[in-house]
Amino acid sequence: MLIDPNHLLTELYAISNVPTVIWIDEDDRIVRPNGVAFGTDMFKDFTGVEAGPHMDAVRRWVRGGELPIVADEARRAVGDLSSDEVLARLHFRVAAQARRRGDDVTARRHFALAGELAPNDFTIRRATMPLVGGDPFGQEFFDLYQDWQRAGSPYHGLSASDAT
Repeated sequence: MLIDPNHLLTELYAISNVPTVIWIDEDDRIVRPNGVAFGTDMFKDFTGVEAGPHMDAVRRWVRGGELPIVADEARRAVGDLSSDEVLARLHFRVAAQARRRGDDVTARRHFALAGELAPNDFTIRRATMPLVGGDPFGQEFFDLYQDWQRAGSPYHGLSASDAT
């Protein structure tokens, strides 16, 4: 488990939703790129994603070295960020730094710009919520989730069924 408060991994690996799972082997190679997966069924009713298939795939990998996706497919599985998404992440960084320095006016402006540029990026939109006084588990989140679903659930990475 890794917490990335500066959102560096979201930029490096085009992560646009959290939580996300990346499998990294003992040689520091990504063997399963970022994707939807859960370790428990806590969010099953909400997401429709069961933990069992992913956990079975983890066990097959750990016990027998079976990879859920071949290397060439893994390299192609995650699309690049768009120029707007890259710019949104830069605005998010500026906002986070401004907030750390106590400049809430600048922070709010850049958080808003980031959200406008990447409206379906949870790593920006949901991460912004508690930083500006919102509730990342409240109605604002559920509204974001519905908007995301209406937009076709855009996601940089594997779906829950792509690599199990």
